[in-house]
Amino acid sequence: MKQFAVIGDPIEHSLSPRIHTLFAAQAGIDLEYRKLRVHATELQRDIETFFTNGGTGLNITVPHKQTVFKLCKSLTPRAQLAGAVNTLYLEDGKLAGDNTDGVGLVRDISNNLRVTCRNSKLLIIGAGGASRGILEPLLALSPGSIDIANRTHSKAVELVSLFQHLGKIRALSFSELSIEYDVVVNASSSSLQDDIPAIPEHCLTKSELAYDLMYASTATPFMAFAAQAGAQQQSDGLGMLVEQAAEAFSIWHGYKPETQSVIASLRSLH
Repeated sequence: MKQFAVIGDPIEHSLSPRIHTLFAAQAGIDLEYRKLRVHATELQRDIETFFTNGGTGLNITVPHKQTVFKLCKSLTPRAQLAGAVNTLYLEDGKLAGDNTDGVGLVRDISNNLRVTCRNSKLLIIGAGGASRGILEPLLALSPGSIDIANRTHSKAVELVSLFQHLGKIRALSFSELSIEYDVVVNASSSSLQDDIPAIPEHCLTKSELAYDLMYASTATPFMAFAAQAGAQQQSDGLGMLVEQAAEAFSIWHGYKPETQSVIASLRSLH
């Protein structure tokens, strides 16, 4: 039986084992998928042990994605741009890394939520690792523009410098947010802190979609704020979680699972 796992700290909340078990049932694949709490000081050792003992693939979650990026001997182009890795496997016996977060977000927005980003005005809140992981796939959708707003303006400027060759993108402070956006993505940690990003309500007044990368059993503070402001549709990140997992599953097994039923199954648990 092939062995898989997700590594993080904390990890108890992870839905990945359930998601991959549902995918495996679709594919008729027999596998074991565990969740492993791994401290940063034991990360490299535990990854090496997992693969030495015959493991096939690992998913990486908070807070280890950027550290694992540095451990890989080879990286996909999208992982290099993201500066982080969430999917690991062996290539010619050496550690190889990919990042499926961005494609997971894009598929959820485009396929599940039926929102078209082409020529649209996008706002991303936050300039950390989560934002870096989603920028390249979002820019590939040919939006009219992407603005990045972050409390520490210099971080947004740094992020823009990495991606400006791929499309129209700029860094703004919260006080500079003056227009209405078609799609607003909260990639900050505000919802984890039960807080609301410091953006003006008018940014969301005519939004087709307000999307929070965090997934939750009830509306996140950002989703509630967006609904009050007038955004047509609000979504948490559960669909993104399932879609990024589907991409990882495809990398490992060469099988693209159906995701809608899995998203519905997870929703029914809450």
